[in-house]
Amino acid sequence: MSDNPVFSGAEPVVRLSNLTRSFEQGGVRIDVLRGIDLTIAPGEIVALLGPSGSGKSTMLQAVGLLEGGFGGTIELVGTDASKLSGDERTALRRNHLGFVYQFHHLLSDFSAIENVVLPQLVADIGRADADERAANLLSKLGLAERLDHRPSQLSGGEQQRVAVARALANRPHLVLADEPTGNLDEATADKVLEQFLDLVRGQGSAALIATHNERLARRMDRVVRLHEGVLT
Repeated sequence: MSDNPVFSGAEPVVRLSNLTRSFEQGGVRIDVLRGIDLTIAPGEIVALLGPSGSGKSTMLQAVGLLEGGFGGTIELVGTDASKLSGDERTALRRNHLGFVYQFHHLLSDFSAIENVVLPQLVADIGRADADERAANLLSKLGLAERLDHRPSQLSGGEQQRVAVARALANRPHLVLADEPTGNLDEATADKVLEQFLDLVRGQGSAALIATHNERLARRMDRVVRLHEGVLT
């Protein structure tokens, strides 16, 4: 673990203990995750490295409480998610987690700033404060002149920057990112990742970022590798 004072000795934001996930396919049992143990401290940025099909997305779905069927323990911000009701899991996800995917998944009928405002309104943040927060994030990402543009009017890199701002809008304790620059050319990917990491570090969030790119992974605080269902 890094000696970064932001998270040195701090209580983990994430603690996974013996996390497992299996599927049945054609009558054959496939063990995707085989006893994952991982802790992530506040402010720590961890790269989850592995080739396509290694189970990275499955692991992020587990940490993000996006589906069931997992064995073991998932503890987020000191709360054992297995002991929560569906509504409580939804509230935990809404209040403490942010998500960035390879494809931006922006709402096409809304402008850039509206896409970043909406999750704040869901979290009961006042409209004026939400507008200010959204404009500030988008400006830091170089989109000050694009606030009122809809996704179809933005380039791929700009769309992904809006997705980053949306994920960070509610100041989550943990950001989960699944190949967040995988759909961009190398130069744009480098710039978007740099801005993403700067913002995450600037607000003190932790992050678990899935990637198959060794070069990008080295820019993070720690690298864990998913191989045949276990972390190395």
